[in-house]
Amino acid sequence: MTFPLGTKTLILSLLVCGTLAGCGDNSALYLVEPPLPGEELPNRLGRVELREVVLPQYATAPEVTMQEADGALRAQPDALWADAPAAAVTRVLAGQISALSGATAVPEPWPLSQGPDRELNIRVSQILAGADGLFHLSGQYFVTPVMGAGRDVARSFNISVPLEGQGPAAVAAAQARALQQLARQIAALD
Repeated sequence: MTFPLGTKTLILSLLVCGTLAGCGDNSALYLVEPPLPGEELPNRLGRVELREVVLPQYATAPEVTMQEADGALRAQPDALWADAPAAAVTRVLAGQISALSGATAVPEPWPLSQGPDRELNIRVSQILAGADGLFHLSGQYFVTPVMGAGRDVARSFNISVPLEGQGPAAVAAAQARALQQLARQIAALD
């Protein structure tokens, strides 16, 4: 069967459009962008490789999730994270730690010729916009020396920041502020 050139282009365009995510979709994409830190801390980490942050299962979904009054977590179908959640959280924390302290904090894999001094593992147990009007971020982080002298550091964190407004944009802004607080805690080794 043959089609005129214009018809072939139309059919191909419709097929491509139908297979691409987001074509005709009204979903909004949300970034987690904390402001630049307004303070400087001593560099206590040196060169540190940040392993991809481990998130709870509900936080790995592409949709922005919020807790409802009954405690249920509901994904917002038209509100998506602009990047994979674990990768975005890892990248934000590495950038904030570097900006705060002057440390060379880099997400894995390590790209530099001289290896890292330390490895940073973060395990998040809770990261959500709560029905109580607060954004909650809790878990543990571990700093271990890669080679040679140094001590292991294991700390817990429990951060809550107010949701300033409602909806996915408020969640993204609160998450950015919570991650900035966590980066400060890690950079200071509190």
